[in-house]
This record gives sequence, C-alpha cells and structure tokens, in this order.
Amino acid sequence: MPGAPTAQSNLRSAAEYQAMDAAHHWHPFTDTGHLAKKGARVIAKAKGCWLETVDGERILDGMAGLWCVNVGYGREEIVEAVARQMRELPFYNTFFQTTHPPAAEFAAALAEVAPEGFNRIFFTNSGSEANDTVFRLARVYWDCMGKPSKKIFIGRKNAYHGSTVVGASLGGMGAMHGQSGLPIEGIEHIGQPWWFGEGRTMGPGVSEDGFGLMRARELEAKIEEIGEENVCAFIAEPIQGAGGVVIPPDSYWPEIQRICDEREILLIVDEVICGFGRTGNWWGSDTFNIKPDLMPIAKGMTSGYIPMGGLMISDKVAEPVIDKAGEFFHGYTYSGHPAACAAGLANLRILKEEKLVERVRDDIGPYLQERWLKLVDHPLVGEARIRGLVGALELVKRKEPTIEMFEERGRAGEICRDLSVEHGLVMRHVGDAMIISPPLTLSEGEADVLVERAWQTLDALADRLTRDGLLS
Repeated sequence: MPGAPTAQSNLRSAAEYQAMDAAHHWHPFTDTGHLAKKGARVIAKAKGCWLETVDGERILDGMAGLWCVNVGYGREEIVEAVARQMRELPFYNTFFQTTHPPAAEFAAALAEVAPEGFNRIFFTNSGSEANDTVFRLARVYWDCMGKPSKKIFIGRKNAYHGSTVVGASLGGMGAMHGQSGLPIEGIEHIGQPWWFGEGRTMGPGVSEDGFGLMRARELEAKIEEIGEENVCAFIAEPIQGAGGVVIPPDSYWPEIQRICDEREILLIVDEVICGFGRTGNWWGSDTFNIKPDLMPIAKGMTSGYIPMGGLMISDKVAEPVIDKAGEFFHGYTYSGHPAACAAGLANLRILKEEKLVERVRDDIGPYLQERWLKLVDHPLVGEARIRGLVGALELVKRKEPTIEMFEERGRAGEICRDLSVEHGLVMRHVGDAMIISPPLTLSEGEADVLVERAWQTLDALADRLTRDGLLS
C-alpha cells in the first residue's frame, strides 16, 4: 500500500497517486491501459486561472477545467455558501410536492437572466442529463399539442450533447456511435457548419456565407425526407465546443431559425458550454440572435464547483405540458440539490457583481481575440478563430502553395496537447484543432502568457514533427 500522507503537506508523492490511479480509477474518454503505463497528471491545487500539480508545477488553465470554471478557482464566496447550506440542509429531494429555499431561489435567479419567455428550470446533475430531459419533454410537448407522431430529433454530425445513451445519440460523434451501436432509433443527423474543414474545400465558387446557407438548408431537406409531421426538434450548440470550436458562418443561424419557425419544429439550443458568459453574452443564443424553445445548461452554472445541470423551458413548451400532461414522469434523486443550488446562487452573484459577462464582451474578450488571431502567422496554423473566450487553432502540415492537412488526423493535435502542458498551458485537442476556453477572470497579463505559451508550443511541435518525419 502507498505510504501515508506526510504531516507537512498532507499529500502523497505524484508516483503514489499515479499508482493508485492506475490500479483503481477508470477515467472518462481515456485509453485506460495507455494512461496506466504513462501515469496521470496529478493536479492538487488551483487558484484564479492557475493549476498546481502535486509537485508544485504551475500551469495556466486554458480550458477552465472542462469549459466550466467561469469565475476562476478559489472563490471563497462559493465555498462558504456551500458549507453554510450543508450545515443547514445537506440534502432533501424535490420529489413528492417538496421544495427547499435554495432550489426556489436559484430557479428564480436563473429566470431573471434567461432569455425573454423562459420562466422555468428543470434541475439535473449534468448537461448529459439535461439533454435526456430534452428528449423526454419535447416529445411530451407534441403529445400535448395533439401531434403524437412528431417524435424524431435532428442533430448535427460532430456535435456533442453528452455521453449518456440519449445524449450521445443526439450528438454526432462517429467514434461514440461506432463503439456502442448508437444512435438510438428516432434520431437523425445533418452536416456541421465547419467552414475551414468542409466548406473551404468545396472550391472558389462557394463563399463562407454560401456554405452556411447550404448547411442550414440540409435541415430543410431532412425535414422533407422524414416528413414534417414526424419531426419533433432540431438540436444544436451555438458554437460546437467538443467538436472543435466550430463557429458557424453568419448566414447559418438566421436560416436555421427561419426553417424551424416555418416548419413548426422545436429549436433546442444546447447552452452547456456557451451559457453563462462564455461568448460575451449571458447565452450563446444572444450572441447569434437565436430564439430557442428549450435550452440545456450546465458547466458555468456553478462554475464546476459542484456538479449541476438543468433545462431552461420556454413558456411556449411549459404551459401546454403543465395544462395537459399532468405528472411528468421524469427526474433525478439529486435534481435541485441544496448545496448545488447554493453554489449556483453564489456563482450568479459573482458573474453579476463583477460584470464578468460584460467584461468578456467589452474587455478581455476583444483583448485576447486580437492576440489569438495573430497565431495564424505561425507556419503550422491554418486558421485561428475565437468568439468571446472560446477559440481554436487549426493545425496544418503546410500553408503554401495551398493548405495541406496532416495525413493522420489527430496525431499532431495529440502531440501538441502534451507539449502545451510541458510549456505550462492547458490546451485541448480535437483532431488537429487546438482549443481554449479559459476562465472569464483571465487578466490581460495572463492572456499574453497564454498566447506566448501557445506560440512556444507550436514551435516545439514543429521541431517534434520534423524529428518524427511527420513534417518535411
């Protein structure tokens, strides 16, 4: 057995934690056998935008945990709110005609910052559960509207809506579908609005806006194929996050909105990543002027301090279900957990009092954007894109005379991810896209460090790829 923690640090060595982890911990989205041999990175502390390993190495967290630590690490206001709630009421369920103060207060507080026409929230424990709730509620809605045949959902290829059976089915990740026989029946997919990877290669006759319209109109074609009387909803993220920060052309969302409105299709906008200020507005829907009917939320909801998710429900959907469905046979033991609601309330207060959403829109967002976009000057970067505090770099083998992608997709990105951490910066890779989503509290100085370390990582990547014969 590993030795006991020392009295001075209360921590074991990195090697001891790695051994325990390798023997007993099965990580999400991980090649467990490979990681067991390599050894996991052991993060012991965090403050502001910075992580600290058990060995004392400081790393700038360019991913805000996993898109979620919007207000930064070490916020005592959230810690104290949770501790106080745990002393008063550590848990009670919201089944059986019962509520408690933090659930009622947090629901009301969320309604205050929600888009117009959204006054109800169904609490879950994650974004995945929120999208399972979407699947159930949207179908019940059409039953209540006297159109029970409207059952089929349409999503997008390479989209991510969670990893539960329903969430993974709504998403369009081929690897997830191939490994577990998904999607389930009743879910279809159309193309994603990824200009750099799919539109740019269509030739000089296709503009970015033209491509956006083309991809949006795939929804119309799919509705025609299935039959409008059978289509329940279209689900999409304002910006595809885990799909590689795919920011759609300006033409895309207005056309999607038109199609859903004209075709009587529910529009579900997955705000799990884009919500709570990430794009410079409270919601990605605000950034792209989308009018959704349902909005799954999570991540920035508590800034990751306690797991929580939810579904924001428009009055359009809520009222007929409340009037006609009677009991909605759906819920989770920890829906509206008191401590999670307390964390969420404290998190909302910080976002409002420190004007972090406005700061992303008017201050740190434009500051980082100006510097991030200059990374396109690096020989390995084919495109740099960013909106608010979420961005990506597309790694390419060469840019002249024309852009050439790497033959083995994802290999360069994986190497770059590891080199990034060696240079003191967390970036995530999706294929050969390097993505960032730092805390909304990022300072201008930290933004400079982020971009500087990203450039250093790209230089190190060029050296490594050349040595490995992957770059000539």
